[in-house]
Amino acid sequence: MPPTTSTAPSAAHVVAALDEAREHTFALVAHLGDADLERQVDPIMSPLVWDLAHIAAYEDLWCVHRHTGAPLLHADLAATYDAFETPRSVRGEIELLDAAGARAYLAAVRERTLAAIDERGIDPVIHEMVIRHELQHTETMRQALALAGMLAPGEPGLPPLRDQGRSWVMVPGGPFAMGARADSDSGFAYDNERPRHEVEVADFRIARRPVTNASWLHFSEGGGYVRREWWSDEGWAWKEEYDITHHPRVAAGHEDAPVCHVSWFEADAFARAHGARLPTEAEWEKAATWDQGTLLEGVGLVWEWTASRFTGYPGFVAHPYREYSEVFFGDAYRVLRGGSWATHPRVATPTFRNWDLPPRRQIFSGVRLADDPED
Repeated sequence: MPPTTSTAPSAAHVVAALDEAREHTFALVAHLGDADLERQVDPIMSPLVWDLAHIAAYEDLWCVHRHTGAPLLHADLAATYDAFETPRSVRGEIELLDAAGARAYLAAVRERTLAAIDERGIDPVIHEMVIRHELQHTETMRQALALAGMLAPGEPGLPPLRDQGRSWVMVPGGPFAMGARADSDSGFAYDNERPRHEVEVADFRIARRPVTNASWLHFSEGGGYVRREWWSDEGWAWKEEYDITHHPRVAAGHEDAPVCHVSWFEADAFARAHGARLPTEAEWEKAATWDQGTLLEGVGLVWEWTASRFTGYPGFVAHPYREYSEVFFGDAYRVLRGGSWATHPRVATPTFRNWDLPPRRQIFSGVRLADDPED
């Protein structure tokens, strides 16, 4: 199910984008020493040096091996830097390339990639996927940096929201086309964004702004983490087992900035406490792409949880490999939309679908409420 190639970029544009992504990666870790790159700060995150070498292995697999048929540069490292073969929980316990070795791996693979482009040209799917893969990993790496208190000066970039007056946007019901267009500007979309299909939604209203730190502290101080009736069974069990309360960054951030590091369980409880709900992802996309969607403030500052489980659209076909999306389909994962301050604009399109487990809050996730129209 490859996208159309009528808007395929030139080789020069692809090389420039590859270089930009690499500069973005190196700038992210420029303030860190090798020891910080090589340690695992939390079992749910990788050592940063694993991410660096994984970026190299992924690029070599797709831009060289799959694109030209050439053997991998380091076949002996393939399993170590495969996300499924080597889960995060063990990445801090096994032998990895050190920081210098990871940088050398990145440089050697890039040389091969450029040679392959000179020889075979570009593939509009493969090369765009590799560029976005690296950009997505820089956000994952920022999650690890946030957990370790090692974000670069000035991060996270969460400014206070403007006062917009009316708190709700009314969105009329009816059909709309959901998903990525085949003739999108880049000619690329992930398989889980396709095929574009018609979805019918009822009238609904959606919050103009994401929930702020001040609102979340009010929820917390007003019994948000002790009122059982606001929590799902699973959410309450998780909260009790891990003695969960609001994330430390809620109190540390600007009171009018979007709340961040919120799990789906917490987002769901907050919505119930306010007589509202989370939007479905169809509602979210309709509101964000509607002609009046610019009335929504703060899109792209924090990922926004939806009520929807992650699954394929009608007619879904895995492309170019099953492990990107399909293996995560089902009841376990919830969909997030919109991007965060740490998401590169090349990735955060209106149709991009992120997903994670309901207890996770290392991600830069927040909440935008929805509701049915008042009678």
